[in-house]
Amino acid sequence: MAAHSSIEAITARIVERSKPHREVYVDRVRQAASRGPHRATLSCGNLAHGFAVCSPAEKDALAGDVVANLGIITAYNDMLSAHQPYETFPAIIRQAAREAGGIAQVAGAVPAMCDGVTQGQPGMELSLFSRDAIAMAAGIGLSHNMFDAVVHLGICDKIVPGLVIAALSFGHLPSVFIPAGPMTSGLPNDEKSRIRQLYAEGKVGRAELLEAESKSYHGPGTCTFYGTANSNQMLMEIMGFHMPGASFVNPGTPLREALTREAAKRALAITGLGNEFTPAGEMIDERSIVNGVVGLHATGGSTNHTLHLVAMARAAGIHLTWQDISELSDVVPLLARVYPNGLADVNHFHAAGGMGFLIKQLLKTGMVHDDVRTVFGHGLEAYTVEARLSDEGQVVREPVPEQSGDKKVLATIDAPFQATGGLKMLSGNIGRAVIKVSAVKPERHVIEAPAIVFHDQQSLQDAFKRGELNKDFIAVVRFQGPKANGMPELHRLTPPLGVLQDRGFKVALVTDGRMSGASGKVPAAIHITPEACDGGPIAKIKDGDIIRLDAVAGTLEVLGDAAEFNARCPVEVDLSANEFGMGRELFAAFRRNVGHADQGASVFA
Repeated sequence: MAAHSSIEAITARIVERSKPHREVYVDRVRQAASRGPHRATLSCGNLAHGFAVCSPAEKDALAGDVVANLGIITAYNDMLSAHQPYETFPAIIRQAAREAGGIAQVAGAVPAMCDGVTQGQPGMELSLFSRDAIAMAAGIGLSHNMFDAVVHLGICDKIVPGLVIAALSFGHLPSVFIPAGPMTSGLPNDEKSRIRQLYAEGKVGRAELLEAESKSYHGPGTCTFYGTANSNQMLMEIMGFHMPGASFVNPGTPLREALTREAAKRALAITGLGNEFTPAGEMIDERSIVNGVVGLHATGGSTNHTLHLVAMARAAGIHLTWQDISELSDVVPLLARVYPNGLADVNHFHAAGGMGFLIKQLLKTGMVHDDVRTVFGHGLEAYTVEARLSDEGQVVREPVPEQSGDKKVLATIDAPFQATGGLKMLSGNIGRAVIKVSAVKPERHVIEAPAIVFHDQQSLQDAFKRGELNKDFIAVVRFQGPKANGMPELHRLTPPLGVLQDRGFKVALVTDGRMSGASGKVPAAIHITPEACDGGPIAKIKDGDIIRLDAVAGTLEVLGDAAEFNARCPVEVDLSANEFGMGRELFAAFRRNVGHADQGASVFA
């Protein structure tokens, strides 16, 4: 089916806006690809270093430039539950490469931090910047010029966006992303949230809280809520970087290993040495990016991708804006209810039909572009399947059913959970911001209340514990932007604000920081730009100012005398405490050079 008229119009606008940048980028990709296997440019000394540990047969093959060499970029560590399974993947990939007549080498490793460990801690101030550091680290690994294609092993919050930026920076190489899958279901996410709120109220102790958290995060794989990590997996599949049906298969299963073997062999099949050359930089285009945004809206995905998708697109010369994202949200229906947008987890989503069912529904009304290239071939229709294991241990794919396996989790396109997507842009005299509304009850989409201003999340926590917040208010938490302190997630604000909302108070959050990809039920205008550190209007707000957050009209305003508000001088605060400890001193250059949130909050131009 042809694309929906609004989808087509927004895509055409992105194409036109991007044309000068995209044409230059694609020309660079084609020039790099035209030079063929790059090992031919290496001197004998270069090449000898590159294959020093290879077998004699592998050395002969690599010396001849006729056998494909597959680079592995791995984000493995055994502290991240989602990345621990990757410990064994290089051996699986090497064996699969040999079976396909190729060679595979680990090209490099990239850092992979767990936002769940660093929430509310100083290390969280490195989290957003880790995305660009990951892109740079992957670039270093690929700079050896030894490879004909790449497989990327990464799942979590900043790792996948960083790897995508690297893949597009080396856009002359085909890139396949290999997931490891979600952990099996543990303590239901809504029960975990309930215990967190009880802890915030002092009704249970640390022992009870730790027990609940440990039952929720209990084994290998991604956390099962629909935060940034699982939004990443959705994006990689709907944008064509994954093999069809690969995203949400649990780790440690025969199907998971078979999908990994298949992905490695497919990466070797799409190099410039064969007939299906699929360089990442040409494969991903404006249609692929729009498909990603549509998938994000249809599933109620993470707000973090209003930063990451912009940065990822720009790595391919594509200029995506918040306005594009907001207008797409106005026409894309919400088809998934996964926590925090519902009670189900990603395993329930997968069992109900998962990505195959979702993509099939979106294709029915032209909500996504079918005429795209993917690592699997041409057309998104090929992704409307469910992956299974044959009796011979091979991956086979079957068409997904016409009906959802669980209508409370996955809806059809003609009976969506709501008519619009989960993310909206807000603008007004405070600046521009993003809000996630898919998990916010409609009666809370408009909040008008006095401001209470904080300069860090601990101050709000302390005020809550002192009983000072039992009233209607909008919390303004500022100096949390990328230039101020790296734009940490303010996840620790969710329990106290949730408690106050449950007590019947009208509450909301306004901040130039981020919220967790799993946050949702409290109205939160986040990523405000210009940020307070740049003298943005958020730095002019005073306690008692009446703020109106209107997610229906898309506005965010300080009410009252506009001339008086505009004449105020922005508040300045001492940010030196953010500059040292837990590695923060190493990222001073990032804080100085980072761009605005609506431009992806990136240190790259």
